[in-house]
Amino acid sequence: MNMPNERLKWLTLYAAVALIVCGSQSLAANPPDADQKGPVFLKEPTNRIDFSNSTGAEIECKSSGNPMPEIIWIRSDGTAVGDVPGLRQISSDGKLVFPPFRAEDYRQEVHAQVYACLARNQFGSIISRDVHVRAVVNQFYGADILMEYVIRGNAAVLKCSIPSFVADFVRVESWIDEEGTELRPSENYDGKYLVLPSGELHIREVGPEDGYKSYQCRTKHRLTGETRLSATKGRLVITEPIGSKAPAVPTGVMVFQQHVPLLSTFAMLCQAQAFPVPVFRWYKFIEGTTRKQAVVLNDRVKQVSGTLIIKDAVVEDSGKYLCVVNNSVGGESVETVLTVTAPLSAKIDPPTQTVDFGRPAVFTCQYTGNPIKTVSWMKDGKAIGHSEPVLRIESVKKEDKGMYQCFVRNDQESAEASAELKLGGRFDPPVIRQAFQEETMEPGPSVFLKCVAGGNPTPEISWELDGKKIANNDRYQVGQYVTVNGDVVSYLNITSVHANDGGLYKCIAKSKVGVAEHSAKLNVYGLPYIRQMEKKAIVAGETLIVTCPVAGYPIDSIVWERDNRALPINRKQKVFPNGTLIIENVERNSDQATYTCVAKNQEGYSARGSLEVQVMVPPKITPFTFGDEPTNVEDSVSVTCLISSGDLPIDIEWLFNDFGISSFSGMTVYRGGKRTSMLTIDNVHARHAGKYSCRAKNHAAAVNYTTDLIVNVPPRWILEPTDKAFAQGSDAKVECKADGFPKPQVTWKKAVGDTPGEYKDLKKSDNIRVEEGTLHVDNIQKTNEGYYLCEAINGIGSGLSAVIMISVQAPPEFTEKLRNQTARRGEPAVLQCEAKGEKPIGILWNMNNMRLDPKNDNRYTIREEILSTGVMSSLSIKRTERSDSALFTCVATNAFGSDDASINMIVQEVPEMPYALKVLDKSGRSVQLSWAQPYDGNSPLDRYIIEFKRSRASWTEIDRVIVPGHTTEAQVQKLSPATTYNIRIVAENAIGTSQSSEAVTIITAEEAPSGKPQNIKVEPVNQTTMRVTWKPPPRTEWNGEILGYYVGYKLSNTNSSYVFETINFITEEGKEHNLELQNLRVYTQYSVVIQAFNKIGAGPLSEEEKQFTAEGTPSQPPSDTACTTLTSQTIRVGWVSPPLESANGVIKTYKVVYAPSDEWYDETKRHYKKTASSDTVLHGLKKYTNYTMQVLATTAGGDGVRSVPIHCQTEPDVPEAPTDVKALVMGNAAILVSWRPPAQPNGIITQYTVYSKAEGAETETKTQKVPHYQMSFEATELEKNKPYEFWVTASTTIGEGQQSKSIVAMPSDQVPAKIASFDDTFTATFKEDAKMPCLAVGAPQPEITWKIKGVEFSANDRMRLLPDGSLLIKSVNRQDAGDYSCHAENSIAKDSITHKLIVLAPPQSPHVTLSATTTDALTVKLKPHEGDTAPLHGYTLHYKPEFGEWETSEVSVDSQKHNIEGLFCGSRYQVYATGFNNIGAGEASDILNTRTKGQKPKLPEKPRFIEVSSNSVSLHFKAWKDGGCPMSHFVVESKKRDQIEWNQISNNVKPDNNYVVLDLEPATWYNLRITAHNSAGFTVAEYDFATLTVTGGTIAPSRDLPELSAEDTIRIILSNLNLVVPVVAALLVIIIAIIVICILRSKGNHHKDDVVYNQTMGPGATLDKRRPDLRDELGYIAPPNRKLPPVPGSNYNTCDRIKRGRGGLRSNHSTWDPRRNPNLYEELKAPPVPMHGNHYGHAHGNAECHYRHPGMEDEICPYATFHLLGFREEMDPTKAMNFQTFPHQNGHAGPVPGHAGTMLPPGHPGHVHSRSGSQSMPRANRYQRKNSQGGQSSIYTPAPEYDDPANCAEEDQYRRYTRVNSQGGSLYSGPGPEYDDPANCAPEEDQYGSQYGGPYGQPYDHYGSRGSMGRRSIGSARNPGNGSPEPPPPPPRNHDMSNSSFNDSKESNEISEAECDRDHGPRGNYGAVKRSPQPKDQRTTEEMRKLIERNETGPKQLQLQQTNGAGFTAYDTMAV
Repeated sequence: MNMPNERLKWLTLYAAVALIVCGSQSLAANPPDADQKGPVFLKEPTNRIDFSNSTGAEIECKSSGNPMPEIIWIRSDGTAVGDVPGLRQISSDGKLVFPPFRAEDYRQEVHAQVYACLARNQFGSIISRDVHVRAVVNQFYGADILMEYVIRGNAAVLKCSIPSFVADFVRVESWIDEEGTELRPSENYDGKYLVLPSGELHIREVGPEDGYKSYQCRTKHRLTGETRLSATKGRLVITEPIGSKAPAVPTGVMVFQQHVPLLSTFAMLCQAQAFPVPVFRWYKFIEGTTRKQAVVLNDRVKQVSGTLIIKDAVVEDSGKYLCVVNNSVGGESVETVLTVTAPLSAKIDPPTQTVDFGRPAVFTCQYTGNPIKTVSWMKDGKAIGHSEPVLRIESVKKEDKGMYQCFVRNDQESAEASAELKLGGRFDPPVIRQAFQEETMEPGPSVFLKCVAGGNPTPEISWELDGKKIANNDRYQVGQYVTVNGDVVSYLNITSVHANDGGLYKCIAKSKVGVAEHSAKLNVYGLPYIRQMEKKAIVAGETLIVTCPVAGYPIDSIVWERDNRALPINRKQKVFPNGTLIIENVERNSDQATYTCVAKNQEGYSARGSLEVQVMVPPKITPFTFGDEPTNVEDSVSVTCLISSGDLPIDIEWLFNDFGISSFSGMTVYRGGKRTSMLTIDNVHARHAGKYSCRAKNHAAAVNYTTDLIVNVPPRWILEPTDKAFAQGSDAKVECKADGFPKPQVTWKKAVGDTPGEYKDLKKSDNIRVEEGTLHVDNIQKTNEGYYLCEAINGIGSGLSAVIMISVQAPPEFTEKLRNQTARRGEPAVLQCEAKGEKPIGILWNMNNMRLDPKNDNRYTIREEILSTGVMSSLSIKRTERSDSALFTCVATNAFGSDDASINMIVQEVPEMPYALKVLDKSGRSVQLSWAQPYDGNSPLDRYIIEFKRSRASWTEIDRVIVPGHTTEAQVQKLSPATTYNIRIVAENAIGTSQSSEAVTIITAEEAPSGKPQNIKVEPVNQTTMRVTWKPPPRTEWNGEILGYYVGYKLSNTNSSYVFETINFITEEGKEHNLELQNLRVYTQYSVVIQAFNKIGAGPLSEEEKQFTAEGTPSQPPSDTACTTLTSQTIRVGWVSPPLESANGVIKTYKVVYAPSDEWYDETKRHYKKTASSDTVLHGLKKYTNYTMQVLATTAGGDGVRSVPIHCQTEPDVPEAPTDVKALVMGNAAILVSWRPPAQPNGIITQYTVYSKAEGAETETKTQKVPHYQMSFEATELEKNKPYEFWVTASTTIGEGQQSKSIVAMPSDQVPAKIASFDDTFTATFKEDAKMPCLAVGAPQPEITWKIKGVEFSANDRMRLLPDGSLLIKSVNRQDAGDYSCHAENSIAKDSITHKLIVLAPPQSPHVTLSATTTDALTVKLKPHEGDTAPLHGYTLHYKPEFGEWETSEVSVDSQKHNIEGLFCGSRYQVYATGFNNIGAGEASDILNTRTKGQKPKLPEKPRFIEVSSNSVSLHFKAWKDGGCPMSHFVVESKKRDQIEWNQISNNVKPDNNYVVLDLEPATWYNLRITAHNSAGFTVAEYDFATLTVTGGTIAPSRDLPELSAEDTIRIILSNLNLVVPVVAALLVIIIAIIVICILRSKGNHHKDDVVYNQTMGPGATLDKRRPDLRDELGYIAPPNRKLPPVPGSNYNTCDRIKRGRGGLRSNHSTWDPRRNPNLYEELKAPPVPMHGNHYGHAHGNAECHYRHPGMEDEICPYATFHLLGFREEMDPTKAMNFQTFPHQNGHAGPVPGHAGTMLPPGHPGHVHSRSGSQSMPRANRYQRKNSQGGQSSIYTPAPEYDDPANCAEEDQYRRYTRVNSQGGSLYSGPGPEYDDPANCAPEEDQYGSQYGGPYGQPYDHYGSRGSMGRRSIGSARNPGNGSPEPPPPPPRNHDMSNSSFNDSKESNEISEAECDRDHGPRGNYGAVKRSPQPKDQRTTEEMRKLIERNETGPKQLQLQQTNGAGFTAYDTMAV
């Protein structure tokens, strides 16, 4: 052993101890500040931390204190824990962190450990509760269910067995049976299955069927959340009982321990089985006794079979339970010890206390929870060995300050509380303020050592040398004194110091609050010297520490020896260089000896001193006990105290409860030797129970051992209750106290009835309670009086009981203190007072507080009656008078007090009658009345009775209304409306009824009818109509006069609302009302209700009447139609019924329509078969024939829609015989056999077989196979002049058919001409080739000729004779049909055959005539063309509105008339028809121009329409008449009269509204313009009006110039000739000059690029103002949503604007803003491009040059670009939209297929001005559209520069360009639009579509000019056609529009804009139209005219040459 290291170690330990002591002294000396405090937990970890290794855990521990405490985690043994990498770490904020870890890294010392959190600062330390950390490694586990054996009829409990290593974390969630039903814990305890809270499955009353079921349990891991089904399925094994069987517990365990948490639900099992099925009873033992009580079942405690289930467990449920099981055979019982665990918590009171030194301190630990096993205390984290709830420190010392903790624990958890003990500020521990220092000196001089100490109280100072106290002697003097500041000064004087005086001197300052000391060495030079050491006695087991008292200096070494051996000689001994010897755990045998200390110096001098060590052994007591069980009274007990070791002599003493036993009787002590003593108690009593201690004492120590004697003591009274009497209302308390062991349970019961004997438990109530045996009755009353039993029971003996009587002493009491009593005047009255209380009771009467003496008034009599509860006193009054209305008081008195009661006597009379009755309000069924309250007769009015009757009834037939007496208003209800009533009122009190008031008369108001119409019948009329009939409600329920009825109807069984129609009332008595409901759905159930109404409102709805409309025809065909060929003559057809909702009735049968496909078009050849099933077989069909079939469903309403045709072909069969055979002689050895194919080939002929046989011989028949396409066979090698028989058969794939007739022929040299072909009928298709055979034989070769329809044939381009004699006709036409005969002739004979040729061509144009028109429909008649040969299959009807798309409708061939429905009202339509057959579609009929009925809006009268005020005008739009077509909207514009521009107010005013124009100026003239729109057009009305003045007056009319007569005009002109003549002359000169210039320019400008506007309009094209119908058509159509539309009357005429332009053309898209400058319109100049061969552009150009119709300038000019201001947004130029007109095309400029014009009669040259109208230019791909007849599409691709990005591509604008007829027919699109509105292409909203619908893509999709005036138009040229796919280019920018004059008159603005271009001056053709590639089509106008007259120009040429019609038509503008 390395001695120096060991010594250093121990010295370090001592230094640490010294530091701690010094630190504690300094702390004690300086008390902490008030705000400083020890640690307190803020967040304490929980008792248990369970976590999964996959999640880890964090444990938080937070504390507070000042200074802030340090957090340290420790183990349960107190050692600190540190980080374990990856497994455990302590974070910087004090958390104990367990990271997730792998299963193989699990370490038990880390992951299964008890931790605690320690918080400490300088004032102390506290430790948290135990933290049981448990990491759970995810392991696979499986739950198992064992088989359960159970006797039939008993209950079974299946357990889910969970492995123990996861049992704490896994619980049973549910059970699942074999059917998948999930059983969960529930509170329904009545079913067969019950999942118990602990997870078992309880099955009651099992039967044999339960043995076949299996069960699985589903478990859930609470840490991982994983759920799992049990690995095995549990079953019940049902055993049938054999005889009777006593109850038995299968487990064999009779006592169970069960712990359940507070407030949980749990079950206690009692799994006994028996037969017969046993009865289970549960009992609970009274705590500490063997007595038991039956468990009371209630809502909280339930019993299911033998299982006891308790909800919401409370601590009081803890205890021992007994389940007793019995049946007729025997019994069994099972014990369960239940512990309800409540969470532990603790609190120390007080939490902080400051105690002065020497004073006591008490800490009380208050704790809750259950169970509590131990209570322990700790101070600053160290146990102090105290286990009581109260910790008392009798005298606080310095070391007592710090942190105290109380811990409560049980097996599961722990809890702690902390408190701090601070020392008071009244003392200061001693402190050394000044002290001596170590000193080395020579012997001789004196030494003075000084110590100064302070403290409160003043300390005393003592001195020691080497641990031995120094006393005064001749050389050593100690003295001390106290300074003025309280310090103590002590000194030590050593006279003439010697070497032996050296050593360790110590001064010790000591007071009662502490000790302070100082030590230092005094070194005196000299030889070593050891002072004498006294004998050292030490107790075995302790540590010996001794320092050698060495003097002398210097000392080289100090050693210890024993038996001359230097120490240490063993591990227990430690020797230090300073002479200290330490021996640990001293033992007598090894350590008791004499030890020698040897001190040496360097010179070798030494000194020795001896120390004798004596080791004393303390006594050791062997543990003893009185036994495990308590001792009963009067038993004998003894106990022996044996001292197993210890030094003698030993003194043995017995103590009882810490007192000697000599003072207690009944105890005897026997001394059994030096080391034994026995205590005996012969007769144990209760007083002997307590703590018995054996104390053994010797020189070494005194030790105790204590044991308890527990004595079972029967109860005995400490305070036995006695009879008590209490004053009523006081708080009663009766004490009943008993003691005994165990402590008795004291209960109180009350006797049943008035006598003792039977008792019942006291009901717990608010005022009765028992606390620690004391009965408390708060506010005791007489009801509490009776006998009470107090019972004390502890299970020892029979217990104690005492019966007492509690009586309640009551003063007199009146139950009723004050009451009113009434009496009728003049009648007797009795006043009674009943006083309850202790008798005797005396009662006196007072009247108005004056003593009432009956002697003074004989009307009064007083009587008394003694009752069981008190006294009744009666005061009788013989007859009452008014003076008896007084306050009577009775006063009762007894020995315990007095009481009084008062009776308010009221003498009453009947009331007077009410008055001032009046009506406040009335309605149909009620009237509100008021009246004045009459005198009430000194009795409150009980009520008023309102009496009322009908005016004609008597007052005996009245109704009454009762009204409370406190009110003077009331409502009489339940009156009948419109009825006269008389009303009066009566008052009534308790005495009687008053007289009636005066009556008032009222008439109730009318009300809505209250009755329902009667006798309602609903009957179907047809498929869409039902008739409703009904009668009025009962007359009494009309509530007035019925005006009519509302009839509502809706679809049954829907939530939709009713649609109501109004029917007027029929006044004829008893007549039925009726209404037909139309336009209903077919075969649909409707619900009908009716309600009557009068002027007030509508009555109640009648009950729903439901009815179906008549059955209709199915609207959908059968679906999934399919056919299957069965045989050659049968086909199976199958289908699926149409959807139920489309049946429109009950489907009765199905019809199958079928016919051969080639005859399908002919209705007469179709066959029909009916069937009720969904398939059928068609029989008797043609073989190998394609059949077409349709299926339809039939209801009572008729046949439904047919399905789509399906096709099937019958199977092939053997063919019939060839129809004819010829045998023609070809020579002497050859015969030509020819034949016709079979009439019914029944398949595809595969071959023919020719049979030949020589006649008359037995030769065999020869056969020859011939291909199917060959119809003749040449038989050769025959014998001459021998007859041969021939016949032929045909074969199909099925087999050979029948043989033809036989024919005989004989070879011969003579070969006459014969034709082998047969007469036949050939059918050729139009435009296809036809060939007719003529095969001839003969020798010589015959000559073949043909005749066509009897005329000799001569070959031409289409017909020629083929070498084989056949006739070939190319491209068959209709005229080729007829007879063709072929003639063959040679010199011998001639022969002929005749063929018939039938030509199948498409139908010719049918005849279409108009039959009838309505506002929304047209009826047309259709007739086929007489010349059609092929059967007609049907018609296609084409129709279009003037501004819409073509639509088509298929019409059957049988329909004579067809109705076109859903058309626009008042609109023009074009209609034509085409026929079709199996060849194709035929020619189109003439176009029928017509219109639907309806007119434009009609003007209203101005006074009805306009209502003027000072700053607004109201417009009543209902005054307008719609002309038969519903109004769509109005455009409202206004301006001041003197302004030019109109301001648009609104462009979409709805017709049903009134409209107010606001913000007008008062007293001002305005113009108002209204444009009314409907589908027939629009009407413009202008109004003048003047607003009123501010005061409402009118202003004078404006002054206009007087109208001049003709005479006045002439007079004015004649009077101003000097002015007129020059002006006229100047005008003539100008006109002549213009004419000359025009002629000259026309001659010299053949190659100039002036535009020729060839505008011949044909007859009728000129505006004829005599024709009002034309005037109707020639206005423009104001588009919707226009701001400032250029309507007639506006100065902003579009063409005029362009012609008035000044300045150069700025851009292609010029913008017009009328607000800026009216001269911003660009001039358009002629392009400088030569015409290149336009030789015919001037003839009409010159004629038109000077032609100017008055007012025809309002034309939209070609290629003008406009900016339309269409919306309110148009004020924003960025939102404006440009559009551009197209150029006028001369009709002769080139071939324009499909470009036919309007308004051209036949024969007129078609060079009419072609106009596409003003049209914005959408993207090119929007123009592609096929025409309605399937012809070619014309694609119009605008030039790129016209692609205006402002146009929105959403609008379907191409429809005006894409209508071309490929067949040359006269197809149209309507004339070009007059006005394009960019508003119409807005995709955002369909602003008008809802009103127009149909083909108008948007409302007023594009206005086009109306059709020409009743004439049949030739065509339309919306599209420039195939020849010119692009529009002509725009004119150059310098194009000059000559003669830009304008006419601003209204007349000018009302005419056609088409006339705009008929301006003065020649206009050249633009020359940009492509030339036709076919020169022959470029005909002149004259040629065209001649061709048309000769009818040689076909439809195609017309289509090529004719252009669009003659301009726009104007609408009327009405100026009012």
